[in-house]
Amino acid sequence: MTDPADFIAAEAALLDAGRFDDWLALFAEDGHYWVPLQGAAQADPHLHNSLAYEDRLLLQLRVDRLKNPRAHSQHPKSHCQHVLQRSIVEREDEATGEVALVTPFIYVESRGEEQLMLAGTCRHLLARAPEGFAIRQKRIDLLNAGRALPAIQLFI
Repeated sequence: MTDPADFIAAEAALLDAGRFDDWLALFAEDGHYWVPLQGAAQADPHLHNSLAYEDRLLLQLRVDRLKNPRAHSQHPKSHCQHVLQRSIVEREDEATGEVALVTPFIYVESRGEEQLMLAGTCRHLLARAPEGFAIRQKRIDLLNAGRALPAIQLFI
């Protein structure tokens, strides 16, 4: 896949289909998934608390938990739907092969009779890879990030 916006749409489709192993495979070895507590105002994941700041190992543990039939939080199973606006390339560095994109979204997660809806902006930092792209960082800036949130079971 050579178009970075198509890559972003395909990534969301993997999450919506519950194909978490395939989704995790999109991350570079040094990739991170970050949901800042202060939203777009938070510049550093190390100086302030975050809702999530996970490397590949932590992401793998979460994926393994979701697949475990004894995971209490997945009875009933959670499902999600990403509704994305068009991704916009913010910058592209030909020398390093990195591409930065911003994608406004609405995320809906349902489990049993409950449904959670979140909105925000997703910022991807992608690295060109032989098979297309790899995610160096996926940052989720939630609208009203500082408010009390229920547990988010899946990946925004």
